[in-house]
Amino acid sequence: MRRYVPPLEDMLFVIERVLHAPGQWATLPGLADPGIETARHVLAEAGRFAAEVLAPLNAVGDREGCAYADGRVATPTGFAAAYRAYVDAGWASLGCAPEWGGQGLPHLLEAVIQEMLVSANHAWSMYPGLLHGAYACLAAHGDAALKARYLPRLASGEWLCTMCLTEPQAGSDLGRIRTCATERDGAYVIDGGKLFISGGEHDLTDNIVHLVLARHPGGPPGPRGLSLFLVPKILPETGQRNGVYCDGVESKLGIRGSATCSMRFENARGWLLGEPCKGLAAMFVMMNAARLGVGLQGVAHGEAAYKHALRYARERIQGRPVPGIAAGTDPVPIALHPAVHASLAAQRCAVEGARMLAYWTAQLLDESEYAASPDQRRHAHERLALLTPMVKAWATRAGFEVADQALQVFGGYGYIEETGAAQALRDSRIPPIYEGTNEIQAVDLLVRKVIADGGAAYGRLLDELEAAARHDGQGLEQQAVQLDALAAHRRLLADIVQDSARDPGYPYRAADDFLRATALLCLGRWWLKVLALSREGGAAPRGKAATARHFFDTVLPGIAHVEHRIRCARRALPELDDCD
Repeated sequence: MRRYVPPLEDMLFVIERVLHAPGQWATLPGLADPGIETARHVLAEAGRFAAEVLAPLNAVGDREGCAYADGRVATPTGFAAAYRAYVDAGWASLGCAPEWGGQGLPHLLEAVIQEMLVSANHAWSMYPGLLHGAYACLAAHGDAALKARYLPRLASGEWLCTMCLTEPQAGSDLGRIRTCATERDGAYVIDGGKLFISGGEHDLTDNIVHLVLARHPGGPPGPRGLSLFLVPKILPETGQRNGVYCDGVESKLGIRGSATCSMRFENARGWLLGEPCKGLAAMFVMMNAARLGVGLQGVAHGEAAYKHALRYARERIQGRPVPGIAAGTDPVPIALHPAVHASLAAQRCAVEGARMLAYWTAQLLDESEYAASPDQRRHAHERLALLTPMVKAWATRAGFEVADQALQVFGGYGYIEETGAAQALRDSRIPPIYEGTNEIQAVDLLVRKVIADGGAAYGRLLDELEAAARHDGQGLEQQAVQLDALAAHRRLLADIVQDSARDPGYPYRAADDFLRATALLCLGRWWLKVLALSREGGAAPRGKAATARHFFDTVLPGIAHVEHRIRCARRALPELDDCD
């Protein structure tokens, strides 16, 4: 029941037919165009690795967790061997530049592979999960010496990385960070403590490269005084241990095979990345990559949980046939019961919609880096700024909700550990929390990305959605549903911008619902495209058109309720009870 079967047909449908990515790859200078046949082969091999190597270790990691003793962390049985196989096969280097030993392949392919790895084994995938973001951050902000020393080892996967932001007194409020840097001998010494550091210590690689946010000597208070430093566990120039220590690992609700560490830096030697006191700007290169990755985790959890429940529902014989659904008197699979069928249909709609949204964002990442025209790159960056918080929040919420619905399909068997449904629910709960909670993503979208420029950039996104609806929706009754929703949303946007000027607290109260509304409109774009493709014989896989219609019948109409909540957010929230 816990097996993983990569949904290659659906993945390739989105890449080839929905996004037309292979045609775009050939137009992006500097991107190694793999060609669609090579891309299919790469994804098939990645799916085999995920299914045959990682998936069998998923329950093992959940059962064993990580063992901590004397500052060292032992990962669950089989994790280290799986990582060696991952590196030996070259999976770590796919999206890295050839000049540093990478293969230069599209980020979109890397994103698809990341979905597979997480679906098969989320806890294991956490270890290499930050490699791309750390590589991109170092490539953008490291000096020549740091790049030469570290990038080849990151590109190959020889060394793994961490992102060290959080401190006990400074969760999302990074301005309260106390870890400090002192300049010494042309470099810096780092002192302080960090917690919730994924992969802070482990036995997969000999060295771990920590990217640490710390106070710059003499810098101003708050976030403006932070710089970003590269702090290796082992100093490459001497082979000696740096002043980096793991003080323990957390006992967690889920992803138990991932070492979530408390880290201590004592007289640790580090090197500045980027400009002094510009650490947040440098770190956001890594954080934005991580947020797309977390959104893909939501897709992955939803996919694995839905298929798990679907297999069970088709095999579980229970109850009598429902008139009009199944004939005869013998018991039938619960998949034929309308309540279960409706749940599974909703799960499929959520998963496949989130996948299109996430892959679109990954495609824009390729365009933002490799497009020949500066205008194309600016356009892609503008879209990424709007879509990244949306993908992170929407897809992770969908992943958890699908895992919850999938457990319900199992009934009482879902509540016990044997089936794996309980682990799926536990593991899927962390993506809405880390890399900036979903509430923070919503505020980032509405306050910093929409209202900050009076809705100008967001208005251009709405223009794009409307143009796509008019083009792809010709002759479809769902076109009017999408266009009406866009028109109503434009009117609401104008009110939000005006009301936020009068009440600065209003957008913070409305942000979560605004993000949901935006995601629904973006999903409508791609489900219209699916319906358009379904009119072409054999252009869409079986069931796609029905799932698209299900979205327009039962999901998109919910935007009216969401936007009603946005209007009601003009009123102050009720007071809270006093605490004893």
